[in-house]
Amino acid sequence: MAKILILYASTDGHTKKICNRLQKVIEQLGHQVTLVSVNEENQIDVQAFDKIVIGASIRYGKHSPKITDFINRNKLLLESKPNAFFSVNIVARKPEKNQPDTNPYMRKFLKQITWRPRELAVFAGKLEYPKYSFFDRLMIRLIMFITKGPTDPKAVIEFTDWQQVESFGRLIGAIPL
Repeated sequence: MAKILILYASTDGHTKKICNRLQKVIEQLGHQVTLVSVNEENQIDVQAFDKIVIGASIRYGKHSPKITDFINRNKLLLESKPNAFFSVNIVARKPEKNQPDTNPYMRKFLKQITWRPRELAVFAGKLEYPKYSFFDRLMIRLIMFITKGPTDPKAVIEFTDWQQVESFGRLIGAIPL
């Protein structure tokens, strides 16, 4: 049994939902999983975990600066343990952009950091226009218009492939210590 940390940054809650599913899958494999928001990472001893998984959503083309900061501060620790990183973004709804090597946000992020995660995944997120502020709704609708996505301001669409999430959870559980 491994002690696994899943550290995440979630803008609207969907990345946390993905983390909850990962936790369930990994715990079914007999491991102990702790979920921690990057906003609360100073309350845990990262070194106490056997494996570290980091997940982050995209907003306006960027992952949370707090995730980047955590990675930069903990690069040596991350490299010393089995680890993984996943990104949650709406562009991953497109089959040609739903893999780590084809997703523009993942590729851009990996160029910005020097840590090289052992395992990578990209998950399509959720579009929830009614939940967004006026400005966010306007901007996201503009981005969706440009990328030929849904623009109905009342739309709530979950693009996540939950089987893909569960497969990633099984992969994390199987990473040898």
